[in-house]
Amino acid sequence: MIRYLFILLLFPGALRASSQPPNVVLILADDLGWRDAGFMGSRYYETPALDRLAASGMVFTDAYANAPNCAPTRAALLTGLYAPRTGIYTVGSSKRGESRYRRLIPVKNTTVLDTLFVTLAEALHSNGYVCASIGKWHLGDPPRYGPRAQGFDLNAGGWHAGHPRSYFSPYHNPYLPDGPPGEYLTDRLTDEAVRFIRNNRERPFFLYFPHYAVHTPLQAKDSLTQLFRGRPPDGGQHNAVYAAMIKSLDESVGRLLTTLDELGLRQRTLVIFFSDNGGVWGITSNAPLRGAKGMLYEGGIREPLIISWPGHVPAGTVSHVPVIGLDLYPTLLKVTGTRRPRGVHLDGVDISPLFLEGKPLRRRALYWHFPAYLERMRGMPQMWRTTPATAIRYGDWKLIRFWETGRCELYNLHDDPGEQHDLADSLPRLRKRLERKMDRWLHRTHAPLPTQKNPDFDEKAYLQRLEQIEQINTRNHEK
Repeated sequence: MIRYLFILLLFPGALRASSQPPNVVLILADDLGWRDAGFMGSRYYETPALDRLAASGMVFTDAYANAPNCAPTRAALLTGLYAPRTGIYTVGSSKRGESRYRRLIPVKNTTVLDTLFVTLAEALHSNGYVCASIGKWHLGDPPRYGPRAQGFDLNAGGWHAGHPRSYFSPYHNPYLPDGPPGEYLTDRLTDEAVRFIRNNRERPFFLYFPHYAVHTPLQAKDSLTQLFRGRPPDGGQHNAVYAAMIKSLDESVGRLLTTLDELGLRQRTLVIFFSDNGGVWGITSNAPLRGAKGMLYEGGIREPLIISWPGHVPAGTVSHVPVIGLDLYPTLLKVTGTRRPRGVHLDGVDISPLFLEGKPLRRRALYWHFPAYLERMRGMPQMWRTTPATAIRYGDWKLIRFWETGRCELYNLHDDPGEQHDLADSLPRLRKRLERKMDRWLHRTHAPLPTQKNPDFDEKAYLQRLEQIEQINTRNHEK
């Protein structure tokens, strides 16, 4: 007892540190695909810092974004709610692509996060956390709809824009003063994050760090791009500029971890690394997963996820349990000892038993509702990236319903993670069971359905365009 009192007299911050809840650093990459890091199997991209972070904690092999593109994933992360509750389903308009090719009128999309929602930052702020949003916001413009209106004490670089005008200063970002000419955006945002950590090391902090990287435009530092010139491709991964952007992102993670180590904060800080949607078609490859950003196939929504907290999360562990981004809100409330705000509903579940205790979660279904159109990208072998669709994953099974035709596709992700074998016709009872679960969820969330026919739809023009795409595919195959 005397020795304990002596320690407190010499180090008065010891008691405060031991009773202080953990810091939280949530790093969100933009458009980083499931296999775009070394710890996820890439042999083309270099991610030593991410690989070390993965080795220090738990990697989730079946982690999902809440949507196949940027804004709805961010809304779900910050509110803990599925898209039907926020009204944010996609980026910009849900009427993407030519109207004459759309069979249905899609559900109207909301582009700003209403301040009536209680965000994760607001919840943590009530528990004494200082909160910063550094990087991409994409949920409305300050001051009314920016980070400062949603519980963050600091906003660096966040506004309505979904991608930077330039990765090199001048940035033309009204919420990030320009640096010296040629300064690189990923580095600059990391400077801001490091400064925030250093300035708030004596109190619990929540750093929400949504990078603009590796979203287009594809712009990287020449010194890093040269590292990948001439490197043999790996399973469709071959873009040297994109690889250099990933390298800068990885260096950012390394700098954050070094800062936490230097300040003696690493064991008091829960670090999460996640991505908002799948890699972009034509830029990277999500193989063996099917599809890419903008699709409800696995390549569009399955993401790399690391949770690291030395001394609490066992190092080098892996979980194959399906989890989803909106789980992070209730999980961080639990880990930080923060009460759920009064009257707040959360759709996610606390997944901390997985990484803190090694305990299983109760089996549950995960859902995606994307009642919008996304136009095809140049060179794609299909008419659309996606038409309006809803998906469910339950156990190893995944069902996607396409609203234009009502057609369903059913896959066993354990046996067929690449979604190559549609079992909807051969397993009709299972298909109907999953459809019923989906219907109940749509009803519970009051999800608007895209069922109204589009008077602009032109069947003849649609079929002609399909034929053109098939001819292009044939020529490309012959080459």
